[in-house]
Amino acid sequence: MRKNLSNLLKIGITVVGLAIVLSQIDLQQVWQSLMHAKISWVIAGFILATVSLSVRAYRWLLLLRGLGIQVRFSRLNELYFVGNFFNAFLPSGFGGDVVRVLEIAREVSASTAAGTVILDRLTGLIMLFVMALISLPLRPETFSANFSWIIIIGSLGGIIGGFILLEGRLIRRFGRWLPGPLSPIGDTAVARLLQAVQGCGWKAIGQALAVSIGFNLILACWWLTSGLALGVTVSFSYYVLIMPILAVPLLLPSISGLGPRELLAPTLFAMAGVSAEIAVSVSLLVFIITRLTGLFGAPVYIYSTIRDGRARKESDQRLKDNRL
Repeated sequence: MRKNLSNLLKIGITVVGLAIVLSQIDLQQVWQSLMHAKISWVIAGFILATVSLSVRAYRWLLLLRGLGIQVRFSRLNELYFVGNFFNAFLPSGFGGDVVRVLEIAREVSASTAAGTVILDRLTGLIMLFVMALISLPLRPETFSANFSWIIIIGSLGGIIGGFILLEGRLIRRFGRWLPGPLSPIGDTAVARLLQAVQGCGWKAIGQALAVSIGFNLILACWWLTSGLALGVTVSFSYYVLIMPILAVPLLLPSISGLGPRELLAPTLFAMAGVSAEIAVSVSLLVFIITRLTGLFGAPVYIYSTIRDGRARKESDQRLKDNRL
């Protein structure tokens, strides 16, 4: 019942967000913009979004290796495609992460699975904040001072908070007052999760942060190609600058940020001289491209399910034969 209410809330926020933004713009212009998008740039964005899955799978591999766990890259790459499929068709931007945790937990402990998936996300966010701060001096003169401060405060807070989690001592020191299951001390789920997050070692974390630079550049590139498909000539550095703000809707209860992100897009792109209709069109095109990449995960999921089922049957049969 609670899960159904949660899904209804996510769908409701997406619908309300879209209804508000579409009531304020020329829907016909949005439709025409999408219909006349340059297919070559759309394909480029699609390729970049697809390649980014393998880049993130490699980042996950480095974190697992930091814990001394050897998992084939092809396996992690497969799980990223499957997770992306669930992200595309579940009312959440994090549904795929849950799938990845459940699948990899067949091969490693549950706390290790959850810890590395969280750390995988965290390293990407930390570098997104760092790159936004680096891009801030390149902002156009029309960029709002209020948004500049939002980026500065939000990015610094995200970076500091991320490294506090990675380092762990402050969390353990000040988290002692938390009740049993939430305590970071002892044999609680939170403590085991922190141990996995902090057990990768700074070498592996540094490598993951370096890979995250590549991923975030690709992320900005597929926003850039989506804009170019619609005739938008905003600079690459501007996309890097606004990425952290555009990532916020993914944290909200919605269908992968759809709705809340379209509410943000007109304001963010207006500071670069882009109309509200085109801004919403770019955001919707990015959403469409990411949904299309999710389709790749369907055959991968079907194939892996059949393969794993056969493997279990063969294993059960061998056990049965050995007992006879």
